[in-house]
Amino acid sequence: MSMPKGPYSPYVQRGNLIFTSGQIHLTPDGTLLEGTIKDQTHQVMKNLEGVLIIAGVNFSDVVKTTIYVTDMSFYKDVNEVYASYLSEPYPARETVCVRELPLGAKIEISVIAVKS
Repeated sequence: MSMPKGPYSPYVQRGNLIFTSGQIHLTPDGTLLEGTIKDQTHQVMKNLEGVLIIAGVNFSDVVKTTIYVTDMSFYKDVNEVYASYLSEPYPARETVCVRELPLGAKIEISVIAVKS
């Protein structure tokens, strides 16, 4: 997990809820991962996993996700990678197409998890 590029926390806990900041396809050295949208989505999910572990939870605790993409043609490939990290019952989710994302990223994902 790379450190935030702005004035925000990787996650915030309120009660038993964990709210992550959006994660993009930054590598541990702080550069954007190039490659396919699948490669980039894997990096985003690895970054989220790192934040969740630090917060004391994991993907099985996630109840809600928000996915931002810069092109809806990525939807199928993003879903394929996303589903490989989560299991049924899948979290509630929305996918939103936006004009651009920080640092020129193509995908950003944030989650809400419940800490038992």
